[in-house]
Amino acid sequence: MDTRDLLSDAAGRIGEGVHRLLDGVDRATLTFRPDDDANSIAWLVWHLTRGQDAQIADVYSREQVWTAEGWVDRFGLPFSPGATGYGQSADEVAAVDVSAELLAGYYDATQRVTIAQIDATSDADLDRIVDTRWNPPVTLGARLISIIDDDVKHLGQAEYVKGLAHRARA
Repeated sequence: MDTRDLLSDAAGRIGEGVHRLLDGVDRATLTFRPDDDANSIAWLVWHLTRGQDAQIADVYSREQVWTAEGWVDRFGLPFSPGATGYGQSADEVAAVDVSAELLAGYYDATQRVTIAQIDATSDADLDRIVDTRWNPPVTLGARLISIIDDDVKHLGQAEYVKGLAHRARA
């Protein structure tokens, strides 16, 4: 197994988790928030996908799937096209009220691009500096791991919220 295989496998597991999370979930569960300042499943999945999309686009110098494939229009959210969820208010979190199918579709489109980019990446490419704002500067390999790590955390948060939503209805 080479590095690309490991990265693709890790990214693929996130997609499997997103689909398990969204399978058969209703709108009330998607938008459930344990309290007024908490994140919903819909917002968490949208945010993890937006973060992946924006960062993959940045490090591979390509347009984001969000705008290139018209997802921004399909979602119709009251945010700027560049919004990824970082630093959003509780009211903005509540505004992400979309279907599981829409969330899964956007995730799948972003995942296709992510996997294609990873598959085209050589081991030597992983040492390329992609962000000089940090000390030490961030390599492509470190950024890809960071994207995967962030997505895993948000997926786990969404799974927890789903459990809370089911308990609240029991």
